[in-house]
Amino acid sequence: MELGYFAMPSHPPECGLKEGHDWDLQVLRWLDELGYQEAWIGEHHTAPWEPHPSPDLLIAQALLQTKNIRIGPGGFLLPYHHPAELANRVAMLDHLSNGRLNFGVAASGLPSDWAMFNVDGMSGQNRDMTREALEIILKMWTDPAPWTHKGKFWTVTKPDTMFDFLKPHIKPQQAPHPPIGVAGLSKNSDTLKLAGERGFIPMSLNLNPAYVGSHWDSVEAGAAKTGRKPSRKDWRMVREVFVADTDAEAWKLSTGDMMGRMMGEYFLPLLGHFGFKDYLKASPDVPDSDVTVEYCARNNWIVGSPATVTEKIEKIYQEVGGFGVLLVFGFDYKHKPEAWHNSLRLLKQEVLPKLKHLDASVGRAA
Repeated sequence: MELGYFAMPSHPPECGLKEGHDWDLQVLRWLDELGYQEAWIGEHHTAPWEPHPSPDLLIAQALLQTKNIRIGPGGFLLPYHHPAELANRVAMLDHLSNGRLNFGVAASGLPSDWAMFNVDGMSGQNRDMTREALEIILKMWTDPAPWTHKGKFWTVTKPDTMFDFLKPHIKPQQAPHPPIGVAGLSKNSDTLKLAGERGFIPMSLNLNPAYVGSHWDSVEAGAAKTGRKPSRKDWRMVREVFVADTDAEAWKLSTGDMMGRMMGEYFLPLLGHFGFKDYLKASPDVPDSDVTVEYCARNNWIVGSPATVTEKIEKIYQEVGGFGVLLVFGFDYKHKPEAWHNSLRLLKQEVLPKLKHLDASVGRAA
């Protein structure tokens, strides 16, 4: 098993945009120093608790301040970008990364973002736009012949050489392109079927393990359509994690601090508006009113001493049938930076060595 990081990025609404950005940079430097494999940075436009509209700005700066960690958007919201422009921008970012870039894509799930960009998310237009945009981007990178794509949402031309020397010339450093990751939330996720179908990296967002177990079925269903054999080693699992020296300290620093505040003020009410609280329940008969911060901490979060956290990760691993990379869900602890750094350090240095027997290539513990 490997470790990575998934940042929305999350910051409280009173936090200045640059202040939050600087905290994210600090965490990315720590992750690189500690030997984390990768980090993914989200894009949102209308959520004060998720305030970064342009992950590539953070990524470009982080690449200059890190040496080994792979970094990528998690992901670019494809309905809101012109595919030709984004293809060139991501290709350029790949060169700046010296081949350390991952390319995460997403369809966007916030109705307020849909409204800002006039996208009909209720009918699934955002997902249709995402598929078409990705098709154009990949064609821009891999099909050298002049062509014109006339789609439902975009018309894009890759022109032939003009005036002897003007021509499309920007391609990624990684051939044929950076690894592509997609994040899935819902049951029978269309996005995760796409991951299986195209061989992309599947990422399951932070919901209860029993529910997330169905996500791999979606990956396999998509893979079956194109004759692929997906590997559980590629499956990323996003979880809320806080490790401290004792269970009591970890509980206080998580539920009683920024993790608890963000979940209580933003994430749980948001899921409630969408009718998504079922995704957090250990069993369907739990009333919505019981799904509190403390309930999530007990049933879904990975919080505790190194020994407790090791046990919880192994339990989740067995429940879902195995996965390759645990992605730590990012929170804003700039008021207690040493506690967040210590949690990341303990996870890498104390917990991970005790999980080396888990081999996702065979699905269960080896």
